Order: sequence, then C-alpha cells, then structure tokens
Amino acid sequence: MDIKKVYIKDADYPLLLKEIKNPPNPLYYIGDLTLAKRRCVAVVGSRKATEYGCWAAKRLGNCLAESGAVVVSGMAKGIDTCAHMGALESCSSQLSDESGGKNRKGGTIAVLGCGIDICYPQSNRRLRDQIAAHGLLLSEYPQGTEPARYHFPQRNRIISGLSETTVVVQAKESSGALITAELAADQGRNVYAIPGNINSAYNLGSNKLLRDGATPLAVLEDLLADMGLSGLRFQNLQKNLGKDEFEIVSLLKKNGEMTPDQLCRATGKPAGLLNGIVTILELKGVIYTSLGKIFIAK
Repeated sequence: MDIKKVYIKDADYPLLLKEIKNPPNPLYYIGDLTLAKRRCVAVVGSRKATEYGCWAAKRLGNCLAESGAVVVSGMAKGIDTCAHMGALESCSSQLSDESGGKNRKGGTIAVLGCGIDICYPQSNRRLRDQIAAHGLLLSEYPQGTEPARYHFPQRNRIISGLSETTVVVQAKESSGALITAELAADQGRNVYAIPGNINSAYNLGSNKLLRDGATPLAVLEDLLADMGLSGLRFQNLQKNLGKDEFEIVSLLKKNGEMTPDQLCRATGKPAGLLNGIVTILELKGVIYTSLGKIFIAK
C-alpha cells in the first residue's frame, strides 16, 4: 500500500486538527486524505459491546455516511468496528451510483495507535484493507511502530480533533471512549451519548456522560437534524425506492405522520401488503414507527 505523510504546514493538512493542542506532525496516511477535510463525526465506544451497542454503532455509521458525513473511529474491536462497517456499507452502494457525485455519500477514517503498516487488531485485517481502499487510514506513528497501551489514549485526541462531534455509543466506566469524549469537550466540540440500560455495566460510562451534560441521542436521526444533514440522506435513500414505497413515503412527507389505517385508505392497498412495504421501509431507514403511527425518519 502507498504510505504518504502530510505536515501541518501543508495545505492539505486537516483544518480542524490544526486547532487542537499538540497536533500530530507529520501524519502518515493511506487512502483519501480529502475525507479529513469534510464534516467528520467520531463514533466511539467499548471493545466489549452488547448486541444493542453494535447495532446502534453500525446504524449510526450508516446514517452518517448516507448523509455525506465521514465517520471517524479507532478500528478497535466492538463499537469502533461496527461504526466503520456501517459507513463502508453505505460507501459500497455509492460505487455503482451514476449520479456523478451530486449526492456524494460520506466515508470513514480509522486512526491507529500503531504504525500505519501494522494491522491491530489482527482480526480486523479485512476491515483495514477495506478502509484503505475506500476510506482513510491515519497514524502519527512511523512505520514499524508496534501498538502500545499508552498510544491509544494519545491517538484519541486525533479522533476527536478531526471531528466536529463525538458520539459515545456504549462505554463501560473505564472505557477509553470516555477519554475521547473528554478531549472533544476540551477541544470545544459537541459530545453526544446514546442512553443505555442502567442495569448494565456496559452502559455505565456512557450513562454517566449524560448525567454530566452530554447531549442524549435517543433517536439516531436527531444528530443528522442537528447537523443539517437530514435532507441529503433522504435524497440518497429515495433513489432506491420502488413505486409502492415511493407512494407511501410521499404521503408521509405530505401529512407528517399517519396511522396504518390512514395509509390503507389513502393508497387503497390491503393491510397485509401495506405492512410488508412499511417493514421494508423501516429496514431501509426511511421511516420509523412509534405509538401506532408512522413517521419519516428525519
């Protein structure tokens, strides 16, 4: 792989990263460095994560990339891996997009705690190769630098420094993700946390962040709305809708919210068929249901 480096004096050095204390100089990289100049969101969490945490990280990564944002994480096991994978799934659908980049999707950046020529953890070899091919690998450490415990808290300032917002998906009380959140706050960046089960040690750290003032992310799409990115994601999703799906989405967009019975009457479709279409639209992330009503996913 072609390993390059960029210095802080160079025009293509990431702008937000210049603002932090002790910015890395140089940065070693493989992939598309222009991703680091786009709107970036850090998605971080524990290496040991629950099924819920993994789902949330992957879904958030996908939503952000669909909206044109770049997902930044540390390529660790657990939450980091799921966030990268969610973003890459969105990017893979863009490769066959013939829109000429008009509705360009985001991507993903992995910031490593070792030399950029070393894969850590080894189990993420395939993920590393995918990020190198379709995203960006970054490290402040020269080639050949082995991973060390103290490298990872240090690299976290780069993860938060690249990003206008940091989201902690799921974190134990001693998770390194909390260091990233603290650094983000010190850097004057936005910090969100996804609420978790208060009876689980997996969520203790992220729930304490909420107690201490982080913004709750109870609906993933709220982050897109806060960043002004909802419109682009909806445009990208609409391109893949079938005729019946588009009819339902258009009705919801016009009325704001509808019950299944209202949709049946408006479309003339039987309840069984309508429920199947609604389920597919939910899986695509275009709509969501709550309290017996159906809404557009903002």
